[in-house]
Amino acid sequence: MMVLTLSPRMQVHQQPCHIVYTDYRPTPLQHYIFPSGGSGLYLAVDEKGKFREDSFQKALNALSPITEGDRKRENGKWQKGLVVGKAGEDSDIFKMVKMIIQRQYDPVICFSFSKMECESLAMQMAKMDLNDDNEKVNVETIFWSAMDMLSDDDKKLPQVSNLLPILKRGIGVHHSGLLPILKEVIEILFQEGFIKCLFATETFSIGLNMPAKTVVFTNVRKFDGNKFRWISSGEYIQMSGRAGRRGIDERGICILMVDEKLEPSTAKMMLKGSADPLNSAFHLSYNMLLNQIRSEDGDPENLLRNSFYQFQADRAIPDLEKQAKVLEEERDSIIIEEEDSLENYYSLLQQYKILKKDVRDIVFSPKYCLPFLQPGRLVCIQCTKNDESSSSFSIKDEVTWGVIINFERVTGLSEDDVNKKAEDANYTVDVLTRCRVHKDEVAKKIIKIVPLKDPGEPAVISVPISQIESLSSVRLIIPKDLLPLEARENTLKKVSEVLSRFAKGGLPLLDPEDDMKVQSGSFKKAVRRIEALENLFEKHEIAKSLLIEQKLTVLHKKKELTAKIKSIRKTMRSSSALAFKDELKARKRVLRRLGYITSDDVVELKGKVACEISSADELTLTELMFSGVLKDMKVEEMVALLSCFVWQEKLLGATKPGEELELLLTQLHDIARRVAKVQLECKVQIDVENFVSSFRCDIMQAVYDWAKGSKFSTIMQFAQVFEGSLIRAIRRLEEVLQQLIQAAKSIGETHLEAKFEEAITKIKRDIVFAASLYL
Repeated sequence: MMVLTLSPRMQVHQQPCHIVYTDYRPTPLQHYIFPSGGSGLYLAVDEKGKFREDSFQKALNALSPITEGDRKRENGKWQKGLVVGKAGEDSDIFKMVKMIIQRQYDPVICFSFSKMECESLAMQMAKMDLNDDNEKVNVETIFWSAMDMLSDDDKKLPQVSNLLPILKRGIGVHHSGLLPILKEVIEILFQEGFIKCLFATETFSIGLNMPAKTVVFTNVRKFDGNKFRWISSGEYIQMSGRAGRRGIDERGICILMVDEKLEPSTAKMMLKGSADPLNSAFHLSYNMLLNQIRSEDGDPENLLRNSFYQFQADRAIPDLEKQAKVLEEERDSIIIEEEDSLENYYSLLQQYKILKKDVRDIVFSPKYCLPFLQPGRLVCIQCTKNDESSSSFSIKDEVTWGVIINFERVTGLSEDDVNKKAEDANYTVDVLTRCRVHKDEVAKKIIKIVPLKDPGEPAVISVPISQIESLSSVRLIIPKDLLPLEARENTLKKVSEVLSRFAKGGLPLLDPEDDMKVQSGSFKKAVRRIEALENLFEKHEIAKSLLIEQKLTVLHKKKELTAKIKSIRKTMRSSSALAFKDELKARKRVLRRLGYITSDDVVELKGKVACEISSADELTLTELMFSGVLKDMKVEEMVALLSCFVWQEKLLGATKPGEELELLLTQLHDIARRVAKVQLECKVQIDVENFVSSFRCDIMQAVYDWAKGSKFSTIMQFAQVFEGSLIRAIRRLEEVLQQLIQAAKSIGETHLEAKFEEAITKIKRDIVFAASLYL
């Protein structure tokens, strides 16, 4: 047992908080790897939590080569394809489940990160039958007992009729796109042991007590809305936690199906990482703010002050204070002779470096330097800085020489970058020079550019133009084929010979004005200032001081410590200040501008309406009500328009609404844009176009037809949406309508109140509002 000394509850109620916990898992887990195209399991982490690196490497070596067809590129994003067996062969998932059943590791939950993939994988089990005749009879009895509450038409829905055959074989599917009643039937069958293999999305791992003996991850990457990323350790812990039934199994089994190489460090992070930290997701809403203002005892600032978010911000202050004190002690212990004079010299050097960079940026802008980046030209480039270079100070950057092989425009840019003119685009230059190659802790190859005299190997490396120091007027004849090591080594020997010939005066360089035709007022101004600074360096009293480089390094470190202390103190000030204070002021400005509250914080008529709306965007919905748009339209059209407030998913190829509905959608978007612009003007962080496009019309036509009395089965024939997703949206719509009824009552709008009540009667029927099996 443990007593927590800090908690938001303690601060409010002055009561101790106790927590009982165990620091071990009662049913230990074993984690296996199943490589794509392989035929066996490889133990990666045993029940004692030890990572088996040799076994992990064997699993990766057993991966079948990836062909072009295994990955599909859609809309500029990489999308992983399912590993499906060729004709006459079994797929990986089939082999996996078959092996699990043979070893009596069932029941098994196979987690996938896509609804479509869940169903596709389940269909690959067509040849598998895991139930005996008695179990099949029981499954059918339970299934049709549950379906009895549906109408005859709804019983013929493809989702209902297609699911029973696979359920009878002991295979199930569970995701948010299923009809709610089907999800509940599947949960009951799984609990009763009639489903031996369940394909589910990660939502099955949250909020449902459905343990299994084995958990399979059909993918180790998931799409987060922008790109595919590795699943986090917190997500893995949550899903793998379903493996191993306490009191039934000696151990739980987790299997990762891997179809690409991954580093051991990535696997360790995933399999042995810690749970995701519990951070407050508290956010300030207009509904919350209005209700606080309207309440007699309400105080928005007090609400924010007692939030978990504020507690977490305050909790960091003691550690920050400790860090600042340690850094201050370290800084104060640094004593430098002639510090004032040295600081003046340091300041001049910083200005000098900035000016040199400005000049280099002008000279090596693509419009001036591209004509001179010919193959064979000798080029001076900056060496790769060491990790400790940030804490050291050098008067000049370390440079080396190389030979230009080629240059190319940077690819993989945004559409705006692609449309840039050639002189404004980004380029990289391929340079042959001396490099040192080594591998870091995660076996990632790191290439560092080093001086020609240092040990290393000749290599062609791409460098950004910004890393070029100067271009020589000397050009060498280089071999056409630089793949052989000998050819590269001989070329660098030629470079060294040229450098030795010009050892006294240095290699002749291209003159920016005479050769490269740099015509820029800012360039000439910067050059004059550099010359003036160079004169100051020569005359400076400390310029000829002994060990000046070491003294400057010490001063640089002291200044870095001062900057860190300043940053920590700033973080402390922002932490101790009230969280959301600026946002609170900005949101109040929005409410005043739109007429929801007065300058004295008295809630107006609009504000009373917004107080009742918490299940949709309260400002846009209130503005829609007061615009009179809802009064003039039919009930069915109103319901269809309100569906835009509750639909979140993005559908490809969704059915477009009719002309009348599209006109209503335009009006909604105009109101949403006006609301968003007011928020932006009042300093609320918002992306106007993203906000407007969040009111999606994907299910408008489907909801319109449903409100007009169409059968659900008829609607699903043309609606490009999962049945469960549509039902969930209509149920949320009913919740919004209930809130609108209360809002209409609060301002005495009896006509609108009656209209909202009629809308509820039109949508609240049949399968959409079928009673739960758990009630």
